[in-house]
Amino acid sequence: MEAVIEITGDLFPAHTYLLDGNNLVAYVKVNETEPFYFKNPIKGFDKRGRKFAPGNKNLFTIKKETHGRTVIGSSGQTYTVTEDSCTCPGFTYRGTCKHMVKHD
Repeated sequence: MEAVIEITGDLFPAHTYLLDGNNLVAYVKVNETEPFYFKNPIKGFDKRGRKFAPGNKNLFTIKKETHGRTVIGSSGQTYTVTEDSCTCPGFTYRGTCKHMVKHD
């Protein structure tokens, strides 16, 4: 995980972003201390045309990695299901899916 602060200039506020590779996980608005975590990371965070400096990683509480179970979807694709998320497109768009149903 990497924390960066935007230093592009007057057009963009100096928010601090938490990135996992190219995925935006959370951000802290300028002049605030409470981070906003996305339910699903925003994939492909675009840094083109913007300037960043190393940010304060201590602003963020890194969520503990949880290991889930693997399921095979109706199209044959493999997805990972944890207690509160799924990697399938349905969960990405709706925040819920059929894979989230608990199995005994």
